[in-house]
Parts: sequence; C-alpha cells; structure tokens
Amino acid sequence: MSRLGFLRTAALGAGLVTAAGAGAVAWGAGYEIRAFRLRRFQVPVLRSGQAPLRVLHVSDIHMIPGQHAKKAWIRSLADLQPDLVIDTGDNITSAGAVPEVIEALEPLLEFPGAFVLGSNDYYAPRPKNPVTYLWRPSRAHTKPRDLPTEQLTAAFRTAGWLDLTNTRGRLHVDGRRLDLVGVDDPHLRRDRYLDLAAPADPVADLSVGVTHAPYRRVLDAMTTDGHQLLIAGHTHGGQLCVPFVGALTTNCDLPRSMAKGLHRWERGRRSSWLHVSAGLGTSPYAPVRFACAPEATLLELVPA
Repeated sequence: MSRLGFLRTAALGAGLVTAAGAGAVAWGAGYEIRAFRLRRFQVPVLRSGQAPLRVLHVSDIHMIPGQHAKKAWIRSLADLQPDLVIDTGDNITSAGAVPEVIEALEPLLEFPGAFVLGSNDYYAPRPKNPVTYLWRPSRAHTKPRDLPTEQLTAAFRTAGWLDLTNTRGRLHVDGRRLDLVGVDDPHLRRDRYLDLAAPADPVADLSVGVTHAPYRRVLDAMTTDGHQLLIAGHTHGGQLCVPFVGALTTNCDLPRSMAKGLHRWERGRRSSWLHVSAGLGTSPYAPVRFACAPEATLLELVPA
C-alpha cells in the first residue's frame, strides 16, 4: 500500500472510531439514561414454610429539578405493592431537588421502609473530569456545599421509614419480624459499624444489612455477624460499561464483577446474599449511561 493509501485508510479508521464514540455518547445521554427498567430477583433467605416477601430496592436517584419522566416512573413503582421499601441513598443533587424527590417517593412512603444516606444527600456534586472516575474512586470536594439533609430525612421518618444511619432497628412486615442494621456512607468514611456490631438476632425471621457504598470492610463485618441479606447502591452498575465485559469500575473496592445484581458475598465460612443496585440517576456533570440502564429492583424473598 502506498503512503497516501495508508494515510487515507488511517483517516477513515479514525473517522469511524470517532463516529462510533459519538454515537455511543448520543445513545447513552439521549436514550439509555431515561430507559428506566425494573429488575427482579428471587433470593432464598426465608425460613422453610414462609410466604414470599417482596422488597423494593431504590437507590441513587440523583434527582434534578425538572426530571418529570423519572419522577413519574418512580411513582409508578407503588403499583408493585411491595411489602418493604429499602432506599440506599444519593437521592438528591441540589437543595431544589428535595421537594421533587419527596414527591417522586410519596406513593412508596405509604409502605414500610428503611433508608441510609449517600454522599450526595449531604453535599452537592461539583464539576470534575469524568474520566478520572474510571481509574480511581471519586473523592469528596475539599469545600463541599451542604444540602438540606434534615429536610429529606424528616420526610422519610415522618412517613414511618426506619433511619438506619449507623444504627440497628426492627420492623414487623407482613407478620414477620425483621432485624435491620445500617451504616452511614462508607465512601465518606462515615460508617461506624464496629460501634454497633453484634450477632444477628436469631429470633428474627430475617436479618438485613444496609449500606450506600458496598465497601468490603462493611460487607465483611455484616456477613461475619450473620446478616442474611446485604443491600447497597453507589456503584451505578459501572455507569459506562463495555458489552460482554461489564463494568470498568465500581467507585469503591467492590470487585467489578459485582457492580450490580445479586451475588454471594463470602467471608470465611460465612456468606450472605448481596444485592447492588445500578441506581436510577447520575451526577449532573456526567449525564450518560452506556450498557447499564437505570434501574430499581424487586427482590422476592423466598424460603432457602
């Protein structure tokens, strides 16, 4: 091939790569980011003879004022009639989003529920180079802008949802006694699980550990204490995934193969079921998803 032919071929190849990249961004930012879907899993954690228990897991809503389609879709989840709702944080992105996310969750607040908080429930995100997300976990800004966290949590608590911020609690759901434990956001190193660590209640019908960010130290400790089901968010499922490869990052120390979905978490001779949600939103400064649609999950708990 002549030099001129080589240059033309190289230019054509570069143009095709650029066009493919532009097409992927257009798909991820224009369609997939709004392609909300409900995922379903069966989790064998209940005692023999018990009826199924339906747990709706919502996470990482990252609500921005004006996101009417997202709000309507979240409200429609009440039609599932879950027995329990678990919210694993990062509900908002700005002070103006608090009334909007409360309106979105309003029908779900009618059901028994529990929640923990994520970093974006405390601090508003700031512009940053989104590429850095691919090679190291994000870090809190040195001068964060506080959000009206108490306004958000007050609405949840007033509705009767259990606040699991570094605490334990119990709920009676569908005639069953649930033992729950939760931590504040490990991504901000606010988790204090060692202050409340104790074996799971053997009398409870089910013991659940809840965290926003699924860091190993938290999952290991909860599994060691015998909590049968662990529920987390934070990862966005990788947000930008490669087809047939999966997530490129989890934004924490969780293995990439566990960026979303249902898995077994092993700790010594003990193990727990772990569900990680890919979440429903993104940072306003990286509004794109690829091969990782926004989601909520209905976990059908059944006898082991």
